Amino acid sequence: MKYICVCGYEYDEEVGDPDNGIEAGTKFEDLSEDWVCPICGLGKDNFDEE
Repeated sequence: MKYICVCGYEYDEEVGDPDNGIEAGTKFEDLSEDWVCPICGLGKDNFDEE
């Protein structure tokens, strides 16, 4: 599943966010509540499911 931030950043669960310590396969719902977009700094509530 992929999730898109309002800024255009795409979080792909299959890839994770390895540059920020999030392993491949990490579900979006399992990201900590304080995780933010690595591009613009907005929180998870600013992402839409693709």
